[in-house]
Amino acid sequence: MMGGFGSMGGAYELSGTGPVTTLDEAGTAAQRYADRLDLEVAEVMQFDNGFYAELRTPDGDGATEVLIDPGEGDVRIEYGPAMMWNTGYGPHAVASARPTEISPEQARQLADDWLAARDGALSAGDPETFPGYYTLHTEEAGRITGMLSVNAYTGAVWYHSWHGEFVGMSEVAAD
Repeated sequence: MMGGFGSMGGAYELSGTGPVTTLDEAGTAAQRYADRLDLEVAEVMQFDNGFYAELRTPDGDGATEVLIDPGEGDVRIEYGPAMMWNTGYGPHAVASARPTEISPEQARQLADDWLAARDGALSAGDPETFPGYYTLHTEEAGRITGMLSVNAYTGAVWYHSWHGEFVGMSEVAAD
């Protein structure tokens, strides 16, 4: 159990319809949330603390990330970068975001440097671009272990410590 999401209200949360125990159920819950914003689910991951989903625009661009509570099926915008750095779909969205300073390649290097300074066994996967930041899987010997994000303006790194251990994943093919 995630231990509750708190209450942000409004467009940033959607009450669930009951327990979520599989990737498919988590994807369905995330799509209910995405439908309100004319978005679609791109990836669903299960961790031992709950479920996570990436949402994209109909054009295939990254939009935001959400958490799905396994106990009630509640869906909320993800803690951290999706809430604080997202310039398009988060509570701090801006009408016209300035061009980013950090490229996807630089984000991966910053993530690798950050990981090397903390745990030499981990490396960063490919960056997923969201408005104002990138999210990258952390990997050990090619196996996903977690994720972190890199701010596209400052290069700050934010490790997603709330997920717990990686369990599994499903990706939705882009149309």
